[in-house]
Parts: sequence; C-alpha cells; structure tokens
Amino acid sequence: MPSALPTLAFGGDYNPEQWPRSVWEDDVRLMREAGVNLVTVGVFSWALLERSPGTFTFDWLDDVVDLLHAHEVKVDLATATASPPAWLARAHPEMLPVRADGTVLWPGGRQGFCPSSPVYREHALRLCRAMAERYGDHDALALWHVGNELGCHNALCYCDVSAEAFRGWLAARYGDVDRLNDAWGTAFWSQHYESFDQVLPPRVAPAFPNPTQQLDFRRFSSDQLLANFVAERDVLRELSPGVPVTTNFMVMPTVREMDYFSWAPEVDLVSNDHYVTAADPEGHRGLAFSSDLVRGVAGGRPWLLMEQSVSAVNWQPRNVAKRPGELLRNCVQHLAHGADGLLFFQWRASRAGAEKFHAGLVPHAGTDSRVWREVVELGATLGRLEEIAGSRADNDVAILFDWQAWWACELDSHPSEDVHYLDMAHALHRALLDHGVGVDVVHPDSDLGGYRLVLVPTLYTVTDAAAARLEAAVASGATALVTYFSGIVDEDDHIRLGGYPGAFRELLGVRVQEFTPLREGERVHLDDGSVGDVWSEDLRLAGAEAVASYVDGPVPGVPALTRHAHGQGTAWYLATRLEQPALDALVGRLLAEADVVPVVPPAPGLEASRRRGDDGSWVFLVNHGRDPLEVPVAGVDLVAGGHTDGVLSLGPGAVAVVRED
Repeated sequence: MPSALPTLAFGGDYNPEQWPRSVWEDDVRLMREAGVNLVTVGVFSWALLERSPGTFTFDWLDDVVDLLHAHEVKVDLATATASPPAWLARAHPEMLPVRADGTVLWPGGRQGFCPSSPVYREHALRLCRAMAERYGDHDALALWHVGNELGCHNALCYCDVSAEAFRGWLAARYGDVDRLNDAWGTAFWSQHYESFDQVLPPRVAPAFPNPTQQLDFRRFSSDQLLANFVAERDVLRELSPGVPVTTNFMVMPTVREMDYFSWAPEVDLVSNDHYVTAADPEGHRGLAFSSDLVRGVAGGRPWLLMEQSVSAVNWQPRNVAKRPGELLRNCVQHLAHGADGLLFFQWRASRAGAEKFHAGLVPHAGTDSRVWREVVELGATLGRLEEIAGSRADNDVAILFDWQAWWACELDSHPSEDVHYLDMAHALHRALLDHGVGVDVVHPDSDLGGYRLVLVPTLYTVTDAAAARLEAAVASGATALVTYFSGIVDEDDHIRLGGYPGAFRELLGVRVQEFTPLREGERVHLDDGSVGDVWSEDLRLAGAEAVASYVDGPVPGVPALTRHAHGQGTAWYLATRLEQPALDALVGRLLAEADVVPVVPPAPGLEASRRRGDDGSWVFLVNHGRDPLEVPVAGVDLVAGGHTDGVLSLGPGAVAVVRED
C-alpha cells in the first residue's frame, strides 16, 4: 500500500538517471544521514522512460523506487510529462510553442510544447497512465507530482492550435459573438467580429492590441495549463486512488501567468517553488510575502515547499551564494508562514547541463563542505519541529490579491507605466512585517468577516461581488485601506463610469475627477510632511474627511489621504504612492484604529509569526538584523532547546521556534 506523507517533509528533487548506479547507494546513505524523508523522482525522465512511442523502459526506475523504499525514504513520483522527448517534437513539430511575433520555440530546452496541443495531451496521458499502472500501489509512493512548474516557459502560446482552442474557450465563456463584441468593446477601432472563427490570439499588431482580448487570452492560457493538470490528475485518481496529487506552483517572484486561486481547488495539496532574489539584499521580505500568498491560495491550510535552493541558483544574472545561517533562516520563514515541509532542487548538484551550477543538498564539493553540514543540521532541526505540523496562522489583517487584477493593471495604454501591481502590495506587507503583525494574503472573493483590517492595493479590476464583500466587512466594523488605481474597471476591463475609484467610490466617500500621474522622478509633498511619487489625483470629498493633502504637484490643496466612517467601521483612501517611512506610519495608525496587536513587540530586523493548533501555539522568530535582540516570549525554544522564562535572547541571524506556555 502507498505511504502517508511525512509529518514534516524534508528532501528534494532526486535525479539518479544523471548518475551511474554506483552513486545511488551513496545517495540513500547520505539521505539517511541528513534526515531526508521525501524525494521527488522522475520529473525530467520522459526521454529515458519512453524511448520510442509506446515502448517503456521502467527497469531503472523500478530499482530507484525500491532502493528508496528499502531505506525508508518516501517518494513524490512525477508523471515525467514536464518535457517531451526529441522524437515527439520531431514527429509533431506542430506541437511546438510559438511567440506572439510568430517565432517558434524549438527543442533543446524544456517544456517544448503548446499547452493546447492535442498531440502533447495524448502522449502525456499515455505516459501518465503507464506510470500509474506500474507504481500506483507501490509502498514507497506518498504523492503524485504532475508535470513540473507548469507554464514556466510556455504559458502563452500563439500558434494556430492555440488560436483554435482560444476560439472554443471564448465560445464557452460568452455563448455568442455579440456578447464577446460587447465585452471586448470591438466598436472601437473597427474590431467587430461576425463570428468566433474570425478571432485570433493577441499576436503582434500594428498598434495596441485590444485590452480585453489580452486579458481573456491570459485567462484562457491559465485555464489550458490547468486542464492539462486535471487530465493527468484524473488518470492518477482512477488508477492510484487515495494518493494525493499535486503540481508545483510558482508563486512569487518568478511567474505571474497562472491564476493560482483558480488552480488551488483542483490539487489535493498546494505546493510551491520559491527562490530568493539574490539581487535583493532584503530578499527575505519577498519570501515572507510569497509564503503568505501561498497560504492564501491554500485557503489557510498548510502547504508544501516543493523547491527552494540550498545556496546559489544558476539562472539569475548574478547567482549569489547563501551565507552561513541563511539557509536555516529561509526555511524557518517558510515554516512560520504555513509550510509543512521543505524540499529543494535538487538532491545532488548536477555535473552537466544547464543547471550544473545550481546548488544541491550534496554540493560539488561533497560532504566535506559547509553546505552539507548545514543540510544535516537542518534535518536535525526539522526533527525537533515536527509538532508544528498541521497548525495554522491566525491573523487579524488581510491583503487582497488577484492575479487577474495584476494582468489587467499592467496592460498597455494606461495612465502611467510606473504603476506596477506589486508595488503597494509589497510595501504594505513590508510595513506589517516591521510592525510585527501577521497577515493573510487572500483573494477578493474571500470571506473578510473575521478581519479587523483589510488592505486593498491597486486592485484595478474588481467584481461587484468582491466590492460588496469589502463594503460588508467595513460596515460590520473593519477598517479598510484602498490605494490608488483600485476599483477602476469591471471584469471585462470596462471603466466604471461616474468618477473614480468606481467600485469603491461610495464606500470611501470620495470622487476622483481626473488622474494626474506624475512625471518620471517627480515627487509630491503632503501637508503632514510625507512624500509621494508616481501618482496623484484630482479628488473631491463626498462624505469623507481629508487626513492629508498635497502642498505641491499637479493638484495642490487636494486631499491625498482620506478617511470615511461607514457603518461600524472606517474606509481610508490613499491617492499617491507614499515613501516607505510615511507608509509605515500610516499602517501603524491603521493598526491602532483596528485594535490589532503584534505577535511580539516589534524590533528592528525582527520577523515574528504565530501558528496555532489544537495542542497549543508556536511563535516563530527570525533576526534579520546585525544586532542581538531581547524578545519577550515565554516557552520552549524547539530550535536551540531550553525554556525561556519571559525573555529570549536572539543573536544576529538567529532563529527560534517557541512553543508558548
């Protein structure tokens, strides 16, 4: 019978096919030494498993899976459909992906297939079925892994096969072409369609492509990739019932092409890949945001970190190695924000191929290395942290996030190319982190009733239902902050007429007559001493009070920050991009108004989070700074061991996980 997943998973991608069999016994011995309990096998093995159509060679994989089982290492088995073999691309070049300008993406890399290709689907399902029939009841099997990072390189394909599939998707969405014409506003620029047969993907055109066509094409592309996952998942459920099925998402900062909120209900376990941006000296902030968003995608449930790097990666412009202690800090952060397992790419650093300089748990230097010693230390630490598994975050603050709003916000022909969807989301999350407050990053359609404070950054497109949810939360007593360029359009990217910010105008008690975006490098000063850039607006009060106003710029004297009492709560509006210190102060004011308290008293460089379970609660502490900290917390530190009677000493770069008294 297949195995259950480990309580707290630890391991990574294992690619024994890259190595002679003489290495395999050493691999499993080292896995036991490090405490590895789960490895992903077979991700990029299609070409070695099916060397010609329908002819499968499983003997080597049989040996690998049996060997792992004999050494008590559980298997996350991939369907091996991530990259088609050369023989398939040669036989069916029509399945290759195509860029918007018509450039064909040829074999030689990975993911060389059009997501809409029926040829790819047919061959992938044949392999998936063969894998499930052979390994579906193997004792080592704990998890099925469909594909790998679906859409990482081929999310948007503009070929004729995709065009036909896009037309079918549009017909299902709109029913008739008149509804499509209305949604796309095709009366503009003589773009009217007489039938779906006339529609193409938004390929390179002489001028700006139709914005709703672009938005729908992104929706379609996300759905096509998801449909490939669902097709394989259904085969696995049929032939290997009871074994959970996942695929590794890529939530921040890597890929934006998939709407993972729509994907999450289709997986049995949400898993994610995350790599720290080496160019960012504060990459830990992006990690915290990403992990909070993954938890939001998972509906608050624990999730699995499927990939991260033990040290440097190979694909960034400058692949900076992690410094001593950074690996443990990154891992504790992921656990703090909801992960119930830590896997890596990859087990043993490759000796050949495009990723040969990507770090592995077993580095090129071997076990006589700092990296290996930190890996063994990490495995031992995770063994002491098993009791946190299954616990959840418990937060009073939410940030609303929507991939489709991200797509729409950054379409062309907008008021300013300097408005980026993630800017305010990251800045607000950073402010909360520094205030020591946990936050859930959730979809606008989520139930907001349990939150004291809801932050709405640049939610350019929003549905009537989502706007109503925010209004109801405020009316029931929540505090909300909505930022510039929010509520502007509906889901068809049609302007909400009558004055900005459209969907939120009455809730906020303001009416914006005109956007007044700023020139490159231009700044505006507010009468409370704060400074903004990128954006300003010609705003009129319609029930709200002015909290701060511009003293210069395009609209001096006009309110830039407002507050409106609504029902039992309050709704704030921010009409410029504040510099971080001023935004930090504003967030502090909002937290006080909403009566939100920090996990522990904030301190420079300290990150604090809490998870709760049926048997208690755990505070996760990470000192990102260079100075030692004294943190008021009482309980048992599961990392270092020992009890703290009210104050924990946390050195520079140190971490702690405290089971609270």
